[in-house]
Amino acid sequence: MTPDPLLPILRAVAEVFLSRPALAGREHEHDVDQLVTARRETLIDALTRFQKLRDRLRRDLRIPGDQPESRALATLLLSSDHDVFQAGLRLAEQLNRVNRLQQTRLRRHQKKVDDLRARLERANGRNEHAVVGLQNTRAALDDAEKRAEELDVQVSTLQRRLSDPHTTAASLLSALQQSPDIPDGDPESRDPRNRQTSAIAPPVPLVALAAKAAGIEPETLIAALQAIVSPPDIRPEPRVTVTREFHLRVLPLGGATEIGGSCVLIEVGGTRLLVDAGLRPGDPAQPPRDIDQALTGPIDAVVVTHAHTDHCGYVPALVERIPHLRVIATPATVQLMPAMWTDSAKLMGRRQRTYREWGLSGEALYQRDAVEAAVQRCEEVPYGVRRRIGDITLELFPAGHILGAAGVVIQAGDQRVVVTGDISGFRQESVDGYEIPDAAREADLLVMESTCCAEIHDARETRVNDLVRSVEDVYSAGGRVLIPAFALGRAQELALIMRSRLPHVPVLLDGMAADITSSFESITADRGSPLRIVGGNVSRANRPDDLDQFTSGVVITTSGMLTGGPAVQWAARILPEANSALFLSGYQDEESGGARLLKLAEEHASHLPIDDHGVERRIPLRARIEMMRLSAHADKRGLLEIADEVAAQQVMLVHGISSRQRDFARILEIRHHCMTPTGPWHNGQRGSPGSLLP
Repeated sequence: MTPDPLLPILRAVAEVFLSRPALAGREHEHDVDQLVTARRETLIDALTRFQKLRDRLRRDLRIPGDQPESRALATLLLSSDHDVFQAGLRLAEQLNRVNRLQQTRLRRHQKKVDDLRARLERANGRNEHAVVGLQNTRAALDDAEKRAEELDVQVSTLQRRLSDPHTTAASLLSALQQSPDIPDGDPESRDPRNRQTSAIAPPVPLVALAAKAAGIEPETLIAALQAIVSPPDIRPEPRVTVTREFHLRVLPLGGATEIGGSCVLIEVGGTRLLVDAGLRPGDPAQPPRDIDQALTGPIDAVVVTHAHTDHCGYVPALVERIPHLRVIATPATVQLMPAMWTDSAKLMGRRQRTYREWGLSGEALYQRDAVEAAVQRCEEVPYGVRRRIGDITLELFPAGHILGAAGVVIQAGDQRVVVTGDISGFRQESVDGYEIPDAAREADLLVMESTCCAEIHDARETRVNDLVRSVEDVYSAGGRVLIPAFALGRAQELALIMRSRLPHVPVLLDGMAADITSSFESITADRGSPLRIVGGNVSRANRPDDLDQFTSGVVITTSGMLTGGPAVQWAARILPEANSALFLSGYQDEESGGARLLKLAEEHASHLPIDDHGVERRIPLRARIEMMRLSAHADKRGLLEIADEVAAQQVMLVHGISSRQRDFARILEIRHHCMTPTGPWHNGQRGSPGSLLP
């Protein structure tokens, strides 16, 4: 049944009317539907009055068979019996009223449905906003818990260190042996190789002041503290003396022909120590590749060159297995390592819980207790101070790279081995270049990193200028720049560049980068040229509010490879913005989110799939994506300069890619350096030209 049961018949009546010659030329009425609408009552009246009209319609009108109700009504309305016609007309009008009522009710119901749909959409929107807010709150809570845990670890370990005579004496010894710092605001003059002889009298060493106050000689005070740190062996002389081979032996256990998990075993006589004990990157992180070879015997100490986890991350696991292990590093590195260890322990613990939830095996390498124990075993050794460990004497020297980074000179009798650790010779905003000490020159062996041995970097000032110009371009266009950065070193360097070169551009530090920045400032607070990073245009991010409210400026946050952390949350907001940018600033592992993003950008992909708390999200890629690498490693030219300056009898390359090491070894040999294969070495062994060639 049609909404108006009379409509088929009225349309037929209208067609009869329009076919009459008298209506010719009246175009505005030559539309059947318009005539039915405008002249409904007239058409019904004609149908009532003219029997011949009904007869004609009864003869000509054809109603489809799928409309039985309309056909039945037409039979009544077109009947030759007037009473039947009237009954049909009344029935049609009644049906029309019923239909109009139904239509009114249907419109009301439809309006209610539309209102309910609108309310549901608004509720869904509020729910999605609440879910995002909950996720952001959880992330902020995780950050707060992480900071609280770090502070708790610091307080706990400080209490334990203060109650331990060994660690207290080691800290006091470090403070007394620290060279006085001469204030100088010019960063170039802070570079040890640029220092000029000054007419100003140097400050009186702290050890001299302390010894004078105690009424004893400085040497006596130092000797007393050293006896506490490293007690002399007072066992009676054995009747039979066993003579052990007194040759330095070197064995790389990790990070030899790869980047990550650095570890070198040094042996001489009855003394065994490690230089570095880092984690190999991955999911999960792994120990140094061949660390089990070191654990076949006692280990006296581990010397940590700097606080990056690929050099120090496995130390708590070692301390857990060797409770009396001495952990030796510069004062800055000692202060930076606890935060790195705490973060690693938290990540490993979280991964362990996830594995267990899925019924998988996977134990964390260490937990918080091991971190606290490792912190308690740390000994601060300033640059240039000699420290004895059994048959070995070691000395740390500035290696550039990051705050606190050191190279190591290891000496046993007249034998010497130099381990560079990660090293750089150029001045950075947060740290100066390396300074090779006299004790390192013409050593028996130079163990040198080779991360960038195949690269020739542009001048650092050129790279900084490129970054500054790119940031300025984005900011001037009203966009924001996300720079994922490593929490330790790179983030602070970037913040200092932004503060000094772009003071008008707002900069936010987020995640662990902000926490480590606070440590940088506290570590250097008492120096003549302290680092002031936060302040001016640089501030700490307030997540989750800043994710949407900070609409123009620079965000520096972890993780540097886009594998997690606040950087992923910021990327989800910034990548869809056509006027914004994401600049990667450092090395990207092949499996990292950063490497995947760079590949997608090269392929002009439209979206980046990410895992957001177990749910895959597709982030539109509209922002500018580039690599703005500011390496903190010496390049090929820098490494050649180091090799020339040390002028060791032999050179061993570590911490690099084997194919690149072979090519670089050829260059070193051409420059008359004697190469030794990356592997076991002992004093007296001689490398030969081409020894690293395939």
